[in-house]
Amino acid sequence: MAAYMPVAGAFTVYASRFVDPTLGFAMGWIYWFSWSITYGLELTAAGLIIQLWNDSISIGIWIAIFWVIFTAVNFFPVKHFGEMEMWFSSIKVITVIGFIIFAICVNAGVGQQGYIGFKYWTYPGAFKEYLVEGSAGKFVGFWSVLVTAGFSYQGSELVGIGAGETENPRKAIPRAIKSTFWGICTLFVATVFFVGINIPSDNPDLQNGATNGSASPLVIVAKLAGVKVLPDIINAVLLTAVLSAASSDIYSSTRILYALADEGLAPACFKKTNKYGTPYWSVVFCSLLGLLAFLNLSEKGGTVFKWLLNITAVAGFIVWALINVCHLRFMNVLASRGINRSSLPYTAPWQPYLSWLGVIFNVLILLTSGFTVFIKWNTSDFFASYVSLLLFVVLYLGHKLYFRTKMVKIEDIDLSMGRLDI
Repeated sequence: MAAYMPVAGAFTVYASRFVDPTLGFAMGWIYWFSWSITYGLELTAAGLIIQLWNDSISIGIWIAIFWVIFTAVNFFPVKHFGEMEMWFSSIKVITVIGFIIFAICVNAGVGQQGYIGFKYWTYPGAFKEYLVEGSAGKFVGFWSVLVTAGFSYQGSELVGIGAGETENPRKAIPRAIKSTFWGICTLFVATVFFVGINIPSDNPDLQNGATNGSASPLVIVAKLAGVKVLPDIINAVLLTAVLSAASSDIYSSTRILYALADEGLAPACFKKTNKYGTPYWSVVFCSLLGLLAFLNLSEKGGTVFKWLLNITAVAGFIVWALINVCHLRFMNVLASRGINRSSLPYTAPWQPYLSWLGVIFNVLILLTSGFTVFIKWNTSDFFASYVSLLLFVVLYLGHKLYFRTKMVKIEDIDLSMGRLDI
C-alpha cells in the first residue's frame, strides 16, 4: 500500500480511505497515543541502563537530558533523523552479529560454564510454570509474555510512516520492507534463540526485578561466560539502541499527528511546518507526553514502567490488526477495478491468507492480553492490559456517534487523492 500509494501518515490515511473515516480517526489517535507514550518509556529505559554504571545520579537527570536532545533533533530536517538512525542502526547490527558469534562460542564451551548445548532446555527447562502448575502453567507462562514479546517487534511497521517523505518510494519502500523482514528473521530471531539456550530460565538476574541494564539477557550471557569487560560494552550498545528507539518514537508520533491534522481529524495547527518541512507544533505536543517518564521517579516506578509498556504494546497490536484489515480492503478495491497485483511496485507474499492470519492472531492476543488477572485478580494489571483497548473503543464509538460516518463503498474509494507525486 505504501509503495503504490505513498501518503503522509500512511496506514491511518488508508483506514479512512479504504474502510471508514471513523476507523482512521480511532486508529490514528491510538497509534499516536502508543508512540507518544513509548517516548517516555524509552527515555526511562535509557536512564535505567546508565544506572548500571552510576546509580548515584537520579534517573530524572538522564530523562531530562535525553528529552531535550531528541526533542530538539526532531525540529531539524528529516535527513538529520535519517543520518542519525543510520549510525545507530549500524552500531546495532555490528553488535548483534558480534553477539551471535560470541554466543555460539559460549554455547560450544568457551565460557566458564563449559559446554552448554541445549542442557538448559532440559533442566531447569525451556518453559516455566506461571500462576498454575503443570503443563497448563507452562502454557500460561508462554501466553502471558506475548504482549511483551510483541512490544519488541513493534516499530517494524514504521517503514510505511515515512512513505510520504521518501525519495522514489516505489523503489525505496519495497527495499526497506525486505531488509526489515530479513533483519528480523535473521538477527533478531537468532539473538533470541541464543539467549534462550545460553541462560537457564531460573537465573536470578532474570527474576530479581532488576531496574537497570544488568537485567538485559545479553548482559547476563556475558556475565555467565565470565567476560568482565563485555557487559559494559553490551550495555553501551543497548543505550544507543534505546536512544535510537526514542528518536523514532518522537518522529513517528509527530508524523501521525500531522497526518491526522491533514485529514481533518486533529486541530489544524498540528500540520503547520517550518522551513525544513517539520510539523513543529506536532513535535512540541508529542514531546510533552515524553515527560510522563518522570512518573518513574515515584516509589512505584517499576509498576509505572510496566504500565507504560503494556499500554503501548496493546495499542500496537490494535494497529497491527487494523493494518491487515486495510490491506484486505485494498486488495478488494484492486480486484473490483481489475488491477492485477503483479502491476504493483511491491506485493506482499501469500495473500490474503497472511493478512487474515494477522487479523485473527492480533485480535486473539488483544482479547487475552490480561487473562492472568482472572487467575489471580489484580486491578492495576487489568487496567494496564485493557486501557488501550477501552480507549480505542471510546474513540471509535465517540466519533461514530457524533459524525455518523459510514463505511466507504468499494466504488467510492479514491486511490489517487492525497497521493504524492512519484
